[in-house]
Amino acid sequence: MKKPVSVLVLIHTPALEVLLLERAARPGFWQSVTGSQEDGESLLGTAVREVAEETGIAARPEDLSDWNLANRYEIFPEWRFRYPPGVTENTEHVFSLVFPSPQPVSVAPGEHLGYRWLPWREAARTVFSWSNRDAILMLPRRLNPA
Repeated sequence: MKKPVSVLVLIHTPALEVLLLERAARPGFWQSVTGSQEDGESLLGTAVREVAEETGIAARPEDLSDWNLANRYEIFPEWRFRYPPGVTENTEHVFSLVFPSPQPVSVAPGEHLGYRWLPWREAARTVFSWSNRDAILMLPRRLNPA
């Protein structure tokens, strides 16, 4: 059973090109790196593990930025079977990882069909999750605070 605690990791460049992954179970559904926390794992540990599993990128904990932002949302009914009975909401914690430029990644077979790097506005329009969209829309302010 999955824990209803997860991470969302935005992988992007300083020029705000954002890496998106296409879900294998839902072709046409694009997202950033996401994944559930495992027992005994810190949120940062979850973020590092999920980046490695979903992209093949071996990030170090110090490479990631914790946004100290948590989103709570309803789990889609078709995915609730993965969670303990009665669990209907998930809390997602946001992190980011910056690369100097877009680079090839190795998507997890069976989990994702492919990837693409998109300019941030287009990436925000492309993702299916509102929390993913909102995080992408925050990127310019996070990189260039007023």
